[in-house]
Amino acid sequence: EQLVGGGLFVVLVLPPLLFETTINMRAEAFASVSRPALLLATLGVVVATLVGGFLLWRLAALPIYPAFLFAALIAPTDVATVLEIFKRVGVPERLATLLETEAVFNDATGILVFASILASFSTSAPSLAGASADFILRFGGGLLVGLAFSMGASMLHRLLTERMSELILTIATVYGSYATAAAIGASGLIAVAVAGLYYGNTVISRQVDVAAEFVKSFWNVLAYLANTLAFLVIGLSTNVGELLGGLGATAVAYVAVIAARYISVQAIMGLQPIAGEKFENSWRNVALLGGMRGALSIVLVASVPTTVPARELIVTMTLGVAFLSIVLQGPLLTRYTSRVFRGR
Repeated sequence: EQLVGGGLFVVLVLPPLLFETTINMRAEAFASVSRPALLLATLGVVVATLVGGFLLWRLAALPIYPAFLFAALIAPTDVATVLEIFKRVGVPERLATLLETEAVFNDATGILVFASILASFSTSAPSLAGASADFILRFGGGLLVGLAFSMGASMLHRLLTERMSELILTIATVYGSYATAAAIGASGLIAVAVAGLYYGNTVISRQVDVAAEFVKSFWNVLAYLANTLAFLVIGLSTNVGELLGGLGATAVAYVAVIAARYISVQAIMGLQPIAGEKFENSWRNVALLGGMRGALSIVLVASVPTTVPARELIVTMTLGVAFLSIVLQGPLLTRYTSRVFRGR
């Protein structure tokens, strides 16, 4: 995450979205989907990167390094868009938890994969083993930091009696865990997600007083503002003229991204030995349509060095795919879920 040029966006937008989601996620619901959700958020991102990179290398005639770099930055789905749709459309709670959990963790995974590829190919001798080890260390470090901060916050909470003090404690937990993880080279986003999940289940879920509602309302408003900022970034970053100029490449890239998402979803949700159970087709279709791309990919592409071959084409494809995924998949997901799950 330290390699991401738009680090201010990451700090302002993603932690509130992740924390607000995870403090409201119950441990029982998380446990029921943890295996397929975390596989989608980790292995799914890796598979999408490999498949998308290969397809772009072969179909779009991109050099192999830019092809896989683009595939990595476009692999994570947009948590803001997915959560907004699920709040408006009734879907089974377990399905919503599945895709919410994936969206929460694949932002962090996507950044780690992108940063690992960027760092690996910046060296004279790129190493898959080195990139894999870096990914594991960042992910594991973020998990431990988030757990440590949330456990400490849970203990400190017992000493507090005022709701403002409890709110300040959650803010310190979110940004303290993020900053600490980033300082030691781990994933700050994983730290925030783990902290929210632990704190929400050990503190928030056990409270029935005004303080708990005050804290949840604050993070709900902050997440709404972060969501708005995310869409604003996409709107301000989209140049219609450039998109039209690169329409052919964008179309090929979008097809490659959809194909990569389809393969990763089918490989994980369609095979019982991997996911622990075999999901029905409607759930897999929702997972496919829910794989929209957004502002995070735009932030990642901003950090691509100017020395990377075909950088301008990568930028155009990123904006185009993000735009198409929102304007095409968003309405399709809304209509599909309304039709399939109405009355269930």
